[in-house]
Amino acid sequence: MTTMTPTEAARLSLTCLDLTSLNDADTEADIARLCERARAPLGPVAAVCVWPRLAAFARAQLPAHIGVAAVANFPDSRTDVERAVRDTDEIVQAGAQEVDVVLPWRALQAGDAAAVAAVLRSVRRTCEGLTLKVILESGELGRSGDTALIARASQLALAEGADFLKTSTGKTAHHASLPAAEAMLAAIAADPLARDRVGLKPSGGLRTVADVQPYLALVVQHLGAGALNPKRFRIGASSLYADIEAILQGSSTAPDHHAY
Repeated sequence: MTTMTPTEAARLSLTCLDLTSLNDADTEADIARLCERARAPLGPVAAVCVWPRLAAFARAQLPAHIGVAAVANFPDSRTDVERAVRDTDEIVQAGAQEVDVVLPWRALQAGDAAAVAAVLRSVRRTCEGLTLKVILESGELGRSGDTALIARASQLALAEGADFLKTSTGKTAHHASLPAAEAMLAAIAADPLARDRVGLKPSGGLRTVADVQPYLALVVQHLGAGALNPKRFRIGASSLYADIEAILQGSSTAPDHHAY
């Protein structure tokens, strides 16, 4: 068991944060404000995550050490390979560094693993050299309480070259959960080609640093403390930033220590 103070957890969360805005009506003005927060004096976040149509604008607003991610096949998780490739190519052409693609989870529920693999393989080829995060929509795959489909989705994503497994789009009623994250981490740890390379990105419903800390514990348990860095752990959130800011500015009433 490792002990981390709220301040330590907040600093780590900030460096691993994908500051996100994926509202349908987002404009350049909205993304300009997002990027301003991303480069705030508290310290840089890992990346900002936006729609493909705003990725080039975001890239122009940020220094090189803050990444730009954009979403593909989002949020509806179709099996339309051409559409997923078109989204991905737009992201590549925008100069972004990261692609967050939604795995066709409905196809997986229907037993069509081949369609899932086809989409992921095509996206991986289109964004060769970029970081690929595969969104499993784990809250939907695991609604019955069974994590078997989450494990299967994880295996498919890893086989097609995922760099991160991401829990959720944040666009459904069911977001990140600890059982889902544990199933995803177990799949990473069990894969010899992934265990020292692939990371986890919990996303959806994480609003406080205290919400994040159990995920840190799971990462340590399955991948080791060395995986607690932006190359192996990301958090998809925007509301979390306010709690990070409160803690780092000393205005949080959080207790001195949390164990994870």
